[in-house]
Amino acid sequence: MGGDGKVFTFEEVSVHNNHKDCWLIINGKVYDVTKFMEDHPGGDEVLLSFTGQDATDDFEDVGHSDSAREMMGEYCIGDVDASTVPQKKKYKIPNQPHYNQDKTSEFIIKILQFLVPLAILGLAFGIRLYTKST
Repeated sequence: MGGDGKVFTFEEVSVHNNHKDCWLIINGKVYDVTKFMEDHPGGDEVLLSFTGQDATDDFEDVGHSDSAREMMGEYCIGDVDASTVPQKKKYKIPNQPHYNQDKTSEFIIKILQFLVPLAILGLAFGIRLYTKST
């Protein structure tokens, strides 16, 4: 790979974000893809959309061919200083309050879960006593 051991900060790489000057960060390496933009199968807009960030995950998700990976070597101009790359925030599911659709309190539901079977049992017992005594 090229690059001659040059190390760039994330900020240095981020300013190269247009059609005439486009750099990407993939797997800790910096690539000047300006000359490749017109030839990129996905179009130049795809490359431009990943400037100013670490494009590693997106690059891997696409499933590039072995020949595409080999071609990257000619565009590599160095490494990125990993300590300057902002950490990606992981998606956290927002805390949502318990939704009680019928708006009754849980206490009332628990009381009814206890009292209704008890009432049925009492009714069955009462019917049995009434029918037995007659």
